[in-house]
Amino acid sequence: MFYPEELVEEVRSKNDIVDVISGYVKIQKKGASYFGLCPFHGEKSPSFSVSRTKQMYYCFGCGAGGNVFSFLMNYENFTFPEAVKELAERVGVDLPELEYSKAAKEEADKKGILLEINKEAAKYFYYQLRQPQGRLGYEYLLKRELQEDTIKKFGLGYANKTSNDLVLYLKKKGYKDQQLVEAGLASADEKSGLHDKFWNRVIFPIMDINHRAIGFGGRVMGEGNPKYLNSPETLIFDKSRNLYGLNFARTARTNNIILCEGYMDVIALHQAGFHQAAASLGTAFTAGQANLLRRYTQNVLLAYDSDEAGTKAALRALGILRESGLTGKVIDLKPYKDPDELIKNLGAEEFERRIASAENGFLFEIRILKEQYNTSDPEEKTKFHRETAKRLCQFTEEVERENYIEAIASTYHIGYDNLRKLIQSYAMKAGTVKPLERPKSGIQSKIGKEESSRKNQRLLITWLVEEPYLYQKVKAFLTPDDFTHELYREVAERLFVGLEQEDFSPANLVTLFMEEEKQRQVAELFNTKLNMLETKQEREKAFHDILVKVKENSLEYYSDRMGSDMSAINQVILGKVALENLKKTHISLKE
Repeated sequence: MFYPEELVEEVRSKNDIVDVISGYVKIQKKGASYFGLCPFHGEKSPSFSVSRTKQMYYCFGCGAGGNVFSFLMNYENFTFPEAVKELAERVGVDLPELEYSKAAKEEADKKGILLEINKEAAKYFYYQLRQPQGRLGYEYLLKRELQEDTIKKFGLGYANKTSNDLVLYLKKKGYKDQQLVEAGLASADEKSGLHDKFWNRVIFPIMDINHRAIGFGGRVMGEGNPKYLNSPETLIFDKSRNLYGLNFARTARTNNIILCEGYMDVIALHQAGFHQAAASLGTAFTAGQANLLRRYTQNVLLAYDSDEAGTKAALRALGILRESGLTGKVIDLKPYKDPDELIKNLGAEEFERRIASAENGFLFEIRILKEQYNTSDPEEKTKFHRETAKRLCQFTEEVERENYIEAIASTYHIGYDNLRKLIQSYAMKAGTVKPLERPKSGIQSKIGKEESSRKNQRLLITWLVEEPYLYQKVKAFLTPDDFTHELYREVAERLFVGLEQEDFSPANLVTLFMEEEKQRQVAELFNTKLNMLETKQEREKAFHDILVKVKENSLEYYSDRMGSDMSAINQVILGKVALENLKKTHISLKE
């Protein structure tokens, strides 16, 4: 499904990126660009750059970048068509109906129907809570000390004791039996026929990040199993890729998200002013949920139950967060079981203090590990030290590993050098990390050859984008094939065509790449930091050196692939001539 390319470009060009982003992020002009705190990761010093000239944004801290469409897709979690539609409405551009393939249209239609059904069900449950038959559910929520505004904010409702109320209501709305089953709101069997999935339960609508009802959770009133019942997996509801309350938490902008275990914990935290709370949906925390969180924060605070089951769940979640590149910390809730109990007994200010003193995730793991050993016994103590050393091997970055060694050695009175040697021994055996070596003073490790060549290619593309007049001066020596990284070559091909026609737009080029990761890489290509050299001669030499290095790398790349490949042979022949001419040519950085 797509909009015509010309129309997409019209929408993009009419939405100035500075104007759009300033509606979400506070940015201030510094030089030619605008800077602010990045909305996609927590930071204290502004590294989020917005360029009116390029019509692009880029964060030098986390690497997030793209054009105005990319920003809305990441900030609002819109699909590309949704971002185009939002921006078109902003500037008054009329869009035609989306063009769908037959299969895509059928799926989109089915998803649309399921969302409509869930919306009607949410309204129905909300209405029932306020009727005489819903008094039981309403009193339960009041007993849990929820305020009316909170009940309304989360759209809480009630499913009646009778087992087919909702089915009858939705069928009167014109929905078919099979559609109700596919929405996860009804079940069918020979004995009972078609009946409600939820009955005699307080209902918690589960929203996606765009505030659309995609499923429901129900807490049984009185005796009954299961205590909590969730919607089954459907075309619009995937438990492993959604989080309860994230539709609110993602816009809290608190530099962290608090991850809980249950619906009531999330609601209680929001009511107490902690609007960054969210929870997994009746299942263990997943990598998919971690990736979802990564769009909005780098810091996750676990507020899991303080009992044994909660501790195990926290340990598992910390591993997933670490693998996903997120920082995990653990909030101490003792002597209470969960955040709801703590806030009711000690208040929001105490919970705020607990947040400030949240324990480092890895140090939490080691503290829990220690509880398994009697460290007053030398043998048990040795086992604890060995297991700790093994776990420290997971840190492949030496600086990070050293910091943890120091912290653990100090906390548990382990000899620093002894622990370090033990880690080195395990690392050597497992091949997980290289032996720890102290670098010689004043000598830095060399950048890998491949990364060095990629960096030169990124620098050259950025330079040509920043100073497009240079293209006419270098096009005799340079071709898109000189960019040996596939994505860079693809960008160079489009860039050179645009520069030749003098109508190149970096922001437009980003639109041609639909994958988020490619958009980030393209944004980085156009925002690689150029050294701010003082004199014109220094800048000319630097530019010439980069150009020569790109050509030399290209020549080596195709020479290694020659064999009987005529295209590679031709590239080498032409490359040698161009390189020799380039080395003898002075390129002036002057229009």
